[in-house]
Amino acid sequence: MLLLDDILLAPIKGVMWIGQKFHEVAGADVSDRDALRKKLLEIQLLYEMDEISEEEYELKEREILDLLEAADRDDELEES
Repeated sequence: MLLLDDILLAPIKGVMWIGQKFHEVAGADVSDRDALRKKLLEIQLLYEMDEISEEEYELKEREILDLLEAADRDDELEES
């Protein structure tokens, strides 16, 4: 009986899997930006608590801001 169920439900499961993959890809860019923004806040807090130096903070901040700017440029290119 389980084999018959698997055979009958295979097309539905396939469509659901494809839909989930589209959702993951579409949401990946937004979640990456959210993660970068969280990381930016995290290093700012570490700096304010004197757990990292000003030089280390500025270096990490620049790296994160560069990644965010690159993502923005990619979006502008895709829209063109």
